[in-house]
Amino acid sequence: MKQLIFNVFVLITVIPCFWVAFSTNIVHAAFSLLFTLFGIAGLFVLLGADFIGIVQVVIYIGGILVLIIFGVMMTQRAKMLPLSVQLPGRVLALALTGTIFGALVLVASKSLWPVASPLPEPAPTTAAIGNLLLGKYLIPFEVASLLLLAALVGAVLIVRRSIGGE
Repeated sequence: MKQLIFNVFVLITVIPCFWVAFSTNIVHAAFSLLFTLFGIAGLFVLLGADFIGIVQVVIYIGGILVLIIFGVMMTQRAKMLPLSVQLPGRVLALALTGTIFGALVLVASKSLWPVASPLPEPAPTTAAIGNLLLGKYLIPFEVASLLLLAALVGAVLIVRRSIGGE
């Protein structure tokens, strides 16, 4: 069952990845990137790195990708050049990609991969990270939060001055 879920997340990651690379519509590429990032977050959670998976969803999908999509949608009225690559560029990219892929396959097939003993079942990491943040690293965590709060207040003051100055 775990292998099936892993394969589903791999498909959710890889198939939209090709759509991102080959789409000529930037909005479609951005939405495909959403599925790719979601699949990566699922792989992180499945492999026992639940904190990194949640951070992946919150930061990359919830923050950066939404910002990209809003940016693209707000600039749609502007005259944008089409995303097209001419034939010599595609041939060069295909040759370069094939060469790199061939080198990677050659190295992967010729390498002697160490065989590790079976790993224990991954345990959730959020509890350990929470204990460290509220225990051993409490002071650096609080200092970082104060710095972020100061940056937030400074950004609000800068925006208020620029709006009032107009």
